[in-house]
Amino acid sequence: IQKNNLTSVTEFFLLGFQGSQGFRIFLFFLLLVVYILTLCGNLLIIALVSTSRNLHTPMYFFISQLSISDIVLSTDIVPKMLNNLLSNGGTITYVGCITQLCFFGTSETSECCLLTVMSYDRYVAICNPLRYSSIITSAYCVKLSTICWFLSLFAIFINKLTTSFLTFCGSNIIDHFFCDLVPLLDIATSGTFIPESEIYILSPFLLIVPIIIITISYIKIIAIILRIPSSINRQKAFSTCSSHLVVVSIFYCTMLSVYLLPTRKYPKLSKILSLLYTVFTPFINPIIYSLRNREIMKALHETVQRHLNL
Repeated sequence: IQKNNLTSVTEFFLLGFQGSQGFRIFLFFLLLVVYILTLCGNLLIIALVSTSRNLHTPMYFFISQLSISDIVLSTDIVPKMLNNLLSNGGTITYVGCITQLCFFGTSETSECCLLTVMSYDRYVAICNPLRYSSIITSAYCVKLSTICWFLSLFAIFINKLTTSFLTFCGSNIIDHFFCDLVPLLDIATSGTFIPESEIYILSPFLLIVPIIIITISYIKIIAIILRIPSSINRQKAFSTCSSHLVVVSIFYCTMLSVYLLPTRKYPKLSKILSLLYTVFTPFINPIIYSLRNREIMKALHETVQRHLNL
């Protein structure tokens, strides 16, 4: 399908994961199970944080916000991908493609911001524990969360602005399983200088700055922990931020590998790496925060017991 310009484009074709029917059926059921568990896990965390008084703390508030972001990301990507797996690729309308790109940018920006805010929360908790309750108040948490989502909405505007400079008059085949900006730039027939310039200008603010803040926070956290004389207290202090550190490492390592490695030459590798941080990271996050967190497991146990006694 070929169109003459941007306004006349009505649909793109997402190649997705090409392969035998057996492979695609296996991948379909695998990703379906992962998606269902992702929704259940993140909704469970949101419900527990909302209903359990023991979890009404800044750290768990930000974890629930992260769960919302993970639900948005996986719901934006997975349903369409599952449909395309059954048909060995599929079409997506121009409006649907831009909408998917915008929600993808929103969830990724919010996750970057929330992980940064959570690192600051852990920094204050460990490096300045006596003033923690006076610094990280409920109102302050709401303000920080609002800023994160405001920046996410700003990402929607940038995504829309970026794609408005693209025109397509050649192939409309996207060699990916969702509408990401880089594959769209690959098939654009107009000059991509303005969209690429936007990426280079905004990336330091939306990606590099959060990484720097998180790194500095953990350097100071580790320095404080190493000064603690008791090994038991050191272990207890580190356990309060270990889950967050694992989530940060998984998220940034997989995402940066997609955009820093020359994946345009290796589209299959790009798809696999993108699958890790768009589908499996939202699935892994609630597992890490629940299995490695006694308070969440305790809240879950109390909730189950309360419902069984009704």
